[in-house]
Amino acid sequence: MPQIPQDDALDSSLAFNSEGYEFFRHRHHQFRSDIFRARLLGKNYYCVFGADAARMFYEADRFTRQGGLPTSTLKLLQDENSVAVLDGKAHARRKDMFLSLMAPCNLELIARLAAEMLLSAAAAQNGKAIKLDEELRSVLCGAACRWADLRLEPSELQALTHELGAMIDIAGSIGPANWAAQVRRWHSEKLLRQAVDAVRADSLRSREGSALQVIASHRDLDGQLLAPEICAVELLNILRPIVAISRFMTFAALALHQHPAVHERLRSDDAFVEPFVQEVRRLAPFFPVVAGVARRNFAWRDYEFRDGDRFILDLYGTNRDPRTWEDSEAFRPERFIGWSGNPFTMIPHGGGDFGGHRCAGEWLTIEVMKSVTRTLVRNIDYEVPEQDLTVDLSLVPTSPKSGLVIDVKSLH
Repeated sequence: MPQIPQDDALDSSLAFNSEGYEFFRHRHHQFRSDIFRARLLGKNYYCVFGADAARMFYEADRFTRQGGLPTSTLKLLQDENSVAVLDGKAHARRKDMFLSLMAPCNLELIARLAAEMLLSAAAAQNGKAIKLDEELRSVLCGAACRWADLRLEPSELQALTHELGAMIDIAGSIGPANWAAQVRRWHSEKLLRQAVDAVRADSLRSREGSALQVIASHRDLDGQLLAPEICAVELLNILRPIVAISRFMTFAALALHQHPAVHERLRSDDAFVEPFVQEVRRLAPFFPVVAGVARRNFAWRDYEFRDGDRFILDLYGTNRDPRTWEDSEAFRPERFIGWSGNPFTMIPHGGGDFGGHRCAGEWLTIEVMKSVTRTLVRNIDYEVPEQDLTVDLSLVPTSPKSGLVIDVKSLH
């Protein structure tokens, strides 16, 4: 069997914390290999990147997500007993529930709500400066709750926005900040459990087809309703990713600022909106990796792997792989005009088939980003004052340092 390169550090966790998104790319380049071994948080991983590695990683039922992520990260993101950590028929049953929420009417609704609420927020701040990453987070949380049919008081919505934001911001950390975010998550889960209980007790009539109604009425393989605690977890797994779109959209606004010709073209060329959104998704530093544990022995590229081996797939690096993407670091939305799609080269939401572990919310993300992009370029006149727009790739997740401040001038 050929030798797999090994990172020399006894544990590479500190290096990952200091290098962030570039940690895996640096080593793949150093070793000139699509695979290397490293020890992270006391556990051994095979670290892989590229389209062929993604194809290997997303082979049906080859990996489980159980035990892939550190517990500190899992509890702030998908959490235990969620769809992300299920396997086999149980996973397929729960995944079908999420896919049912991606019906065209639901995608149209969330896209419209996001645009309307952004315009409303901009109108409230007309003539004032807006820190775009924070404003988009509030806008998208409000839109997500209305879309899910969660009827919250303003104070509850504000608290939920902060709690969801903490889950996203702190997911990659360990220690007191992570523990505090977990405490905030408990408060969010309690709020959502109460909504589920109200629907089941008929004291709250939820809109047919809404996330609240679908999740509260979902039955598992045994025909049993999900426990309210699990319903709350899965509702968070709808709301949190929608709020996380604010990061993509902050990078979209940064691209609009850095590429004025693109901004101008988007004003009138509607066919260019989706290629723009796709290029933002490809290049924006979002969640950098996904992890899994082998469920059986298998071979890949003449290497032999065993049941229980741990793997990390570099999403960030794969999306920028120069073997796939010509001039891979350049912002060129034109590359997506007429693009037929590839589930292993463009993987900001994971890869493979949507029936597997690829994020069901990818379609929703694209539609929301298209709607918000149109609103920014066509309905809001704004200026970007001088500020620090540097992006620190050692921070996971990251965003422009200033949060991208805009001065709203007028609406139309």
